[in-house]
Amino acid sequence: MDSRPHQDTSGSFFSSSSDKLQLYSYWQSSCSWRVRFALNLKKFERLNPLHFVPVLVDGDLVVSDSFAILLYLEEKYPQNALLPVDAKCRAVNLQAASIVTSSMQPLHMLSVLKYIEEKVGPEERQSWAEYHIGKGFAALEKLLKDFAGRYATGDEICMADVFLAPQISVAVMRFKFDMSKFPTLCRIYEANKVLPAFQASLPERQPDASID
Repeated sequence: MDSRPHQDTSGSFFSSSSDKLQLYSYWQSSCSWRVRFALNLKKFERLNPLHFVPVLVDGDLVVSDSFAILLYLEEKYPQNALLPVDAKCRAVNLQAASIVTSSMQPLHMLSVLKYIEEKVGPEERQSWAEYHIGKGFAALEKLLKDFAGRYATGDEICMADVFLAPQISVAVMRFKFDMSKFPTLCRIYEANKVLPAFQASLPERQPDASID
């Protein structure tokens, strides 16, 4: 979990119809991005400012890991389900989510890249990120190529898309990563990025965004 605080008090949170569900988010965090994307898909409304990422508060329950948050939302708020009923397809979605959360995003967090730069040198920062991003995308391409339809595991958007689309966007925009070796992932991303729910979750559209 990327838990960096804001530089100021602006931000965004989402609320359920009972006004008890709050997401503490940060605009540049891909962990927060995937949760925002899912909340938009599940038709929650963005309401007010907040401070840290990603923490979900639902009544008296606090959940502080993006994967745990999404699994909780899936069980507690089953509308617009993100995990398919089919056991095989469900397992593929969970595998894809796990690859992003375990083998990719943690290895190119700003704190990790800063450590690499300090210990090895600035020239290693980019190569480190590219290596781990490429390794993860290779695994995802292999996993999804036989399952993908319009989206990651068919023609309905599922949890794999929620994890994959922000990760690809970060790879391309932040690290200038070349996606040409991953045609399946590129096609999935193109379908995801035009969705209103994805557009609404874009970092630069968050109230706490600071664009130079």
